[in-house]
Amino acid sequence: MTALDDVRVTVPAGQTVGLVGESGSGKSTLAKAILGIVPVAAGRVLLDGAEVPVRELTRRVRMVPQDPYSSLNPRRTIGQTLAEAVDPARARVGRHRDRIEAALAEVALPADAADRYPHEFSGGQRQRVAIARALICEPEVVIADEITSALDVSVQAEVLRLLDRLRHERSLTMLFISHNLAVVEQVSDEVVVLHHGQVVEAGPVDDVFAAPQADHTRALLAAVPGGGRSPEGTIVE
Repeated sequence: MTALDDVRVTVPAGQTVGLVGESGSGKSTLAKAILGIVPVAAGRVLLDGAEVPVRELTRRVRMVPQDPYSSLNPRRTIGQTLAEAVDPARARVGRHRDRIEAALAEVALPADAADRYPHEFSGGQRQRVAIARALICEPEVVIADEITSALDVSVQAEVLRLLDRLRHERSLTMLFISHNLAVVEQVSDEVVVLHHGQVVEAGPVDDVFAAPQADHTRALLAAVPGGGRSPEGTIVE
C-alpha cells in the first residue's frame, strides 16, 4: 500500500505552509518522512536546495508534536528537557540556564518552570513547553503536527495566538499540519491539500479559500461552518 504518491511540498523561507486533509490522508506520515522517522521508497528532503542526510534532520528540522501529555518525559524537569534539546551530549541545566529561561519567557512561562515536572502543568502549558523545546535550538524548519487537537477548546486559541506571534517575530519557516481549515487560514501563507496520499491542490491561502479548484477542497470547505473562512485578523476558537 502506498501512503504518499509523488507528494512535493515546498516551504519558502520565513513562511508557513498549511498541510490539510481528512484523517488518513497522509499528513502525519509526510511529517515523519521529512524527519526520517519512517523510511521512504523514494524521495528527498532539501534545505536551501541541498539534500540533507537523515542524521542532520533532527538538528535542522524540529517538530512540535500533537500530544502535549506524552511528548514530555515525566521523570525530567522542564529544564532538563530543554537542556537536552540544546545539547544532548551535555544536557546540564546550569550550563544552558540563560537559554532555557529565555525560551520559557518567549512562550510566556516563568523562569521557575525549569525546575518543575510535566505533571505540574496543564495541557496548554505543556504545549508551550513543546514549542519552546522545538525553537530553543534555532531550527531552520519547524513542523507543527495538529498541535491543538489534544487541547480543550478554551486553550486552543491561546496556543494558536502564541504560535502566530512567534512565526512573525522569528520569521519562522513552518509546515503547519491540521485538519481544521479555518485555523490553517489564520496561521498560513500557503496551503497544500492532501487526499488519499496525493496533493490535489496547492497555492496561496487566500486564493485557495476564495476559489478552490479541486472538488475535494470544495468539499472540505463546505464542511466547515461559514465555508471555512473566519473573521479577518482573528484566531479561530
